[in-house]
Amino acid sequence: MLTWKDIVNFTVNGNPSPEKRVEKTDEEWKKELTPDQFKITRMSGTEIPHTGAFCTSYDAGIYNCVCCGNELFDSTIKFDSGTGWPSFTQPVKINAIKYLKDLSGGRDRVEIQCNNCDSHLGHVFPDGPEPSGLRYCVNSESLIKK
Repeated sequence: MLTWKDIVNFTVNGNPSPEKRVEKTDEEWKKELTPDQFKITRMSGTEIPHTGAFCTSYDAGIYNCVCCGNELFDSTIKFDSGTGWPSFTQPVKINAIKYLKDLSGGRDRVEIQCNNCDSHLGHVFPDGPEPSGLRYCVNSESLIKK
């Protein structure tokens, strides 16, 4: 189980190796994604709170990266954080997510990306439920559920 200490370590010392790399040009991504998906995933956008398709959905399934299909989160570790974005306590595997220090907007945060294709997913915070204490705050537009 990942902890906040592990997340900070990844931002300082590097991330786990991805299972595979998926690299495309912006033009290729634009052909495959909706304008909202492109804005969120390729331009590090953020959807308006409480508007995403997966905010209040708790049906069983796996949440994958909308860009490359990489398995990211399992519905069994999804919880209602009250923030307006889908929230999870752990990724499905340690190398599914890439962690980057994010100082934008005058805040010290950790951005999360798909480790296979660098798709912006959202951020992770150390204020989630036990036992991990993590809250992966994810944009619905960056996910597809299988």
